Amino acid sequence: MKKLIAGALVAGAVVAMTGCHTQPAKEEVKAEAKMDLNNNDLYEVSHEGRHYVFDDFATYQSFLEIGETSYRKVFIAGGPKGETLVFGLTGKDKKKTSGIAGIDMYNGKLEAAEEFYGEVRGEDGRLYVFSTLEDMEDVRKVGEAPYRFTQIAAGPQGQTVVFVLNKNNKKKQPVALMAKFKEMNNMK
Repeated sequence: MKKLIAGALVAGAVVAMTGCHTQPAKEEVKAEAKMDLNNNDLYEVSHEGRHYVFDDFATYQSFLEIGETSYRKVFIAGGPKGETLVFGLTGKDKKKTSGIAGIDMYNGKLEAAEEFYGEVRGEDGRLYVFSTLEDMEDVRKVGEAPYRFTQIAAGPQGQTVVFVLNKNNKKKQPVALMAKFKEMNNMK
């Protein structure tokens, strides 16, 4: 009987120790979830009467080169001006029905990361650059950036680049945002 009890105690201890070692700490789970949100950037392009949205820089760049995206979710009349709204997707997002960062951020269901970066390529040939999703949403609604710092012919194809500002930073040159823009677009 003593051997049976001792064996049960040892088996219980092994199970308890195994359980402790296989489950990640709560902090690890939270940190991993934050990394997987994909909410640190958003790109929009008005092109041929459609409004395209991307949450992946490589997919966005590919679209700029060829004018199409392999995987997409399309919403007729869902764009800011009633145009067709097209979300360019990555291969890993193509079968998802929810939890797609670009769609969730665009629809206000996912907050942007603290270190957010956004670009909008307008039909006017200008390239708008953002440091907050709120500024991006405001320009999308109004159609204009009330506070901005503009550089003529500073874009990758010689476009005018508009660095969008807000009431809090309107009196400062957006040096960090300008550097991020150059980094993202491989410019020196």
